[in-house]
Amino acid sequence: MTKPVTPLLDRIGSPADLRALSESDLVRLAEELRAETISAVSVTGGHLGAGLGVIELTVALHYVFDTPRDRIVWDVGHQAYPHKILTGRRGRIRTLRQGGGLSGFTKRSESAYDVFGAGHSSTSISSSLGMAVARDLSHQTNNVVAVIGDGAMSAGMAYEAMNNAGAMGSRLIVILNDNDMSIAPPTGAMSAYLARLVTSQTYQSLRGAAKQLARHLPKFLYDKAKRTEEYGRGFWTGGTLFEELGFYYVGPIDGHNLDHLLPILKNVRDMHGGPVLVHVVTRKGKGYPPAEAADDKYHGVSAFDVITGAQAKPRSNAPAYTKVFGDALLEAALRDEKIVAVTAAMPQGTGVDRMHAVFPERVFDVGIAEQHAVTFSAGLATEGFRPFCALYSTFLQRAYDQVVHDVAIQNLPVRFAIDRAGLVGADGPTHAGAFDVATLACLPNMTVMAAADEAELVHMVATAAAHDSGPIALRYPRGEGVGVELPAQGKPLPIGRGRIVREGSRIAILSLGARLAEALKAAEELQARGLSTTVADARFAKPVDRELILRLAADHELLITIEEGAAGGFGAHVLTLLAQEGALDHGLKVRPMTLPDVFQEHDKPERMYAAAGLDAKGIVAKALAALGKIEATASSRIA
Repeated sequence: MTKPVTPLLDRIGSPADLRALSESDLVRLAEELRAETISAVSVTGGHLGAGLGVIELTVALHYVFDTPRDRIVWDVGHQAYPHKILTGRRGRIRTLRQGGGLSGFTKRSESAYDVFGAGHSSTSISSSLGMAVARDLSHQTNNVVAVIGDGAMSAGMAYEAMNNAGAMGSRLIVILNDNDMSIAPPTGAMSAYLARLVTSQTYQSLRGAAKQLARHLPKFLYDKAKRTEEYGRGFWTGGTLFEELGFYYVGPIDGHNLDHLLPILKNVRDMHGGPVLVHVVTRKGKGYPPAEAADDKYHGVSAFDVITGAQAKPRSNAPAYTKVFGDALLEAALRDEKIVAVTAAMPQGTGVDRMHAVFPERVFDVGIAEQHAVTFSAGLATEGFRPFCALYSTFLQRAYDQVVHDVAIQNLPVRFAIDRAGLVGADGPTHAGAFDVATLACLPNMTVMAAADEAELVHMVATAAAHDSGPIALRYPRGEGVGVELPAQGKPLPIGRGRIVREGSRIAILSLGARLAEALKAAEELQARGLSTTVADARFAKPVDRELILRLAADHELLITIEEGAAGGFGAHVLTLLAQEGALDHGLKVRPMTLPDVFQEHDKPERMYAAAGLDAKGIVAKALAALGKIEATASSRIA
């Protein structure tokens, strides 16, 4: 009877165990790691395609480098699930993105092997250079490796970092993971041979001797010899751009072939001198046919059946806010040929792909370049077009100076469509849209709206389309709407005017955004306790509805504001108005409700809002405490 083979992965508690294996075992280990990654993500959901594309690269990096003494910085972090499995977290891998479980991104507080936290792209080279310089200043000898995807290389920050690294000449290794073959295709055995050649000690020694000899030549001959060598390698292997930035370029090589990866990484590890860029070509979803066949749909997945690849989709009768925005934008574009859309590598994520299917020439995906997206939109606006700049709230943060300098100061009518406003569940604090109201509503010339439901979002798209007198932003949450009937066509709202949704007399709840449904639930409970409650939908964070707010203040004992954002946003503007108008001088009680002053960890959105006190229960508790009905409030249950 054949004895069952013990999986190699069962022997890996840390990368030190991995390095104890023979090289001949690594192909089998990679196969087991790929299967374990697929199995884990099928249970939890999360990012799948990117991780499957770096299985062999992950194994090779932890085998060749002495981690965590040698630093590996994963750009974005959504490709780091295999890395987590190999670095002592396999036992918790099926808690990924679950409340109290592992983060879906690299996180310094989670493991010593996560040397830099990342949920946004294009930060790895900058942070790695900082680590490399710190190493040199501390007279240490460890390696620093940045792993960055070709998509992330579309961001200007990556080139700023490379330019700085090339000029400084610090010893740094950058692995360019090219999974779209957007720069150059691999050239098989010849490519691998050349890569091994130009990283070998023999080549390096000959190159060094040639440089010493060339320095004794007249300057014009020295410069010509130097460029001949660089461009000679560039001709055969590509990479002239990276050479111009001061990097020694190696590649492209097959990122799934350990026989190619291991010797090249060893050579690079042992090289001396300045920064090196190793260009590896991989395939998203590698080794899992459903992911290989549709890498866009398997970038981020819900739980799925491993055999069929079918994803479990939550049943809902309400459309997603993103779809509602995309449909409303298309409807507006059909009526107005001046409407254009701009997004930063997220056409599906923001819903502008619907407009692109009909008007591809009027939709612009600028890559991971939010700064450029905003100023590009500003340029379109100067020429009479009506740009919708569609970005996630968390990514708009990357372009704040452009919003201020290039849009607001010039009062240009750029329309900011801000997706993923508020808490976003499993993606956690790196992707939470907590700060856009506070940062935008303080800007002169800016108008800021927040949709209470999907029907309001349709009207706000129409409002933004018609607003030519300056910049305007509309924010809306992730996920499904509340199930209200959608209007056949959006109608522009009067700027700075809210609406009364429910009339009462003692308590007023003024809601901005999608907490309106919870405010209405809270009003029902308060009414059952004999506390007559008004509920109003502010609609606008700027300009606030002065008339509505002063009316609520005059007619009620308690005014509660509630928003899905950080302190300093809508509630602060309401308090400023009330103070300036003297409305606080006559006993009015005001209680602003915002997200707590912490970065909330990932969990189901409803649990996160409950923990923040921004659900119906939290609103009721806040009201009762303010009226002295209970001694302590439970409105913020986060320690």
